[in-house]
Amino acid sequence: MPTTILLSTPSHKHEIAIANDLPLVVLAGPCAIESRSQTLEAAEALSQIFANQGIDLIFKSSFDKANRSSLTGFRGVGMTQGLDILAEVRERFDLPVVTDIHSPEQAKIVAEVADILQIPAFLCRQTDLLLAAQATGKIVNIKKGQFLAPWEMEHVLGKATSQGNQQILLCERGSSFGYNNLVVDMRSLEIMKRTGQPVVFDATHSVQLPGASGGKSGGQREFVPALARAAVAVGVAALFMETHSDPDRAPCDGPNMLAFADLPELLAFLRALDLLVKEHLSQS
Repeated sequence: MPTTILLSTPSHKHEIAIANDLPLVVLAGPCAIESRSQTLEAAEALSQIFANQGIDLIFKSSFDKANRSSLTGFRGVGMTQGLDILAEVRERFDLPVVTDIHSPEQAKIVAEVADILQIPAFLCRQTDLLLAAQATGKIVNIKKGQFLAPWEMEHVLGKATSQGNQQILLCERGSSFGYNNLVVDMRSLEIMKRTGQPVVFDATHSVQLPGASGGKSGGQREFVPALARAAVAVGVAALFMETHSDPDRAPCDGPNMLAFADLPELLAFLRALDLLVKEHLSQS
């Protein structure tokens, strides 16, 4: 039976259920926290867009992007200021939030604010980080490393649940294909679903071109809708999509982020497709 993970909004007025056989949930927001005003404006815009589409939103933004291509890459505002901003997003817009952690020491501190702790793909095999994240009792979203086969995530899951926390999401975000390129094997989603855990598809990092723009990554955002449709057609619990009011001016990951203006039409299609696919799967 598929695992269902329950997540309440901060006000406890609404409960979000995350499972491979339940309606699609989306983790979305800017790549990094650029400022308080930028993040609050993004949260306000996205909360309205998703409410209009009838899709549950978990707001995503990172206080620190520790795996930049170069030393000069934009990383964010830092943990102290970033967590204050995310706490304000939760309270003001009644949105659960997800953010990255990069070291075991961060897990307990970040868990005081974040509803979901995210393990970056490069760190998915870091045992101490996984143990610290699950020890918080929070939901943990583990991105599959670009260097891992999907069946290897079973071992990652074993570490992540070894202390009894079963609230684990497994996230596909593409696999390395030569230099500066990623491809997505949609079989990966089915393979990870065999664990029973909710599977997330990262539609925006999957079109990233790592390190392809000199000291920073490039991307092909024009392919995000096609990959998102393909993943929803497989049947997944959630999508992860980084989005921005003006991606071309974003300080990091702009080439693979979607503009807010492009979301409503795409979300409407994805919601209809998700309902159709899951109704069919429930009858088969």
